[in-house]
Amino acid sequence: MKLLIKRFTAVCLVVSVAVLVACSTDDATDSATNSEITAQNCVVGAPLVGRAPRVVATVAPITSLVAQVVGDTGASIVGLVPEGTNSHTFEPPPSAAAVLEQADVVFMNGLVLEEPTKDLAQSNIGTAAVLCELGTFVLPESEWLYDFSFPKEGGKPNPHLWTNPPMAKQYAEVVLQVLSGLDPTNAAQYQSNFNLVAEQIDQLDAAMAVATLTIPATARLLLTYHDAYGYFAKHYGWTVVGAIQPSSFDEPTPKDVADLIAQVRERKVRAIFGSEVFPSSILDQIGAETSTRYIDVLRDDDLPGVSGDDAHSWQGLMQFNFITMIEALGGDASALRALSMALPVADSARYTQ
Repeated sequence: MKLLIKRFTAVCLVVSVAVLVACSTDDATDSATNSEITAQNCVVGAPLVGRAPRVVATVAPITSLVAQVVGDTGASIVGLVPEGTNSHTFEPPPSAAAVLEQADVVFMNGLVLEEPTKDLAQSNIGTAAVLCELGTFVLPESEWLYDFSFPKEGGKPNPHLWTNPPMAKQYAEVVLQVLSGLDPTNAAQYQSNFNLVAEQIDQLDAAMAVATLTIPATARLLLTYHDAYGYFAKHYGWTVVGAIQPSSFDEPTPKDVADLIAQVRERKVRAIFGSEVFPSSILDQIGAETSTRYIDVLRDDDLPGVSGDDAHSWQGLMQFNFITMIEALGGDASALRALSMALPVADSARYTQ
């Protein structure tokens, strides 16, 4: 929670309506891409009167976290980005404009993840609506990560903060603050819902830390389809060896593949992780050529099951991925398997399929 508390020093909390308003501090300048975002991102102007908020979110893990903070307060929630699509390149259909026009708040990841969706939102939301880029809000620019799929020269940082539990908890806390500002009547219920979600996130974080220690540090190596685990790796002391998907989202070059094969052999990588949503024949090839196990079931923004299932949640997604990675690398995932990640709060979001 230290990072979020530091970031919150860059705003003032107006107690009467619990709204976020912009203040001028060095921390605020460091925590946004520019002064305009510092002044506007996640700022609530005034509470709604006589009705519950209309909420829009983007990728499914964020939609899940938002929905759990909302609970049964009466706020409506729509997730715009279909599960199993490439959120980096997803072009929202014209029908999404009508949804955005009605929104009181739009929760996005930010960090240049959903630019077509952001453009449509900026063109269609009302003047009083809140556009909240959660990742941009909570993570200072000095802590942005650049890596294989997100090289620094490309100008786009790795945006996948939500695969790191402490950062997902920060997302949920910003959602709590924004919704409490829009709908102070239900502020206590939002707080109660957040507390339940935060407790589960903390449990998952602690269990993952325990499970990580069952793998030798030299074996905590990730070669994945997409660079979705940079912040996760930094938090738990893992190393990202590489990612197949380059920043252009094209196929990697033969040299890229040869370099990865050499790394897998040299570092004795125990398993290679692919995506259930985006199968990769190249990862399969690397596994075959190096006699390394290829696991092709990871997801970074496609929730397990279908809406209404207990596992169809941010918690269900992360628990599944973490168990898969731990066991594939020869570790003991019993601490993770022992957790009950059943939804602590009803999820009433409408997920786009």
